[in-house]
Amino acid sequence: MITPVTAKDKKSFIQWFLNHYRLKKRESVWILNYLINHSDLLANVHFVRDVKYCSRGIMMTSHCSDEVAFRFYKDHLVTTDAEKSFHDIRLNQDESLYLQLNFKNANQNSYYASVLEENPFIPVDYYITNQDKEVANQLLNYSLHQYKKEKILLEIDHALQSKDREKFLVLSKELANLKNQPKL
Repeated sequence: MITPVTAKDKKSFIQWFLNHYRLKKRESVWILNYLINHSDLLANVHFVRDVKYCSRGIMMTSHCSDEVAFRFYKDHLVTTDAEKSFHDIRLNQDESLYLQLNFKNANQNSYYASVLEENPFIPVDYYITNQDKEVANQLLNYSLHQYKKEKILLEIDHALQSKDREKFLVLSKELANLKNQPKL
């Protein structure tokens, strides 16, 4: 089970982040400072990756990243107006708010990783590529082929032990047909 990130940990991380990175949009700093000063809000704040899938989320970017400076996502609507997001935060304090911070080497930063949570809105097949599906399909086909071959070989052994010539001939034909089929 994953331990929930405390409001204290989130506050500490945001303070560290603001001391180490300059955000592209000054309103982003205002929003983060507002969150720091309202611990009750921090309980509903979740740091995630791919915030664009979230029902209500904000993406903020530092100067050291090439990403877009600011995005606010709410129910399939997207805006770059930080003031609208600030008002939404103030008016909907009991709703979950998902934050994504873009900065240099964010995916390698242990402090950021310590406050990151799993994004519950990511689609089920998000991490599965077509190439992954093809490899999995090939592995499944190969495994089935091997299983059928081993099963037939065991049955052939049993037919030989019981001296059942007819069963042996039928199984030998099945084995020959199976060997002629492609494995992948």
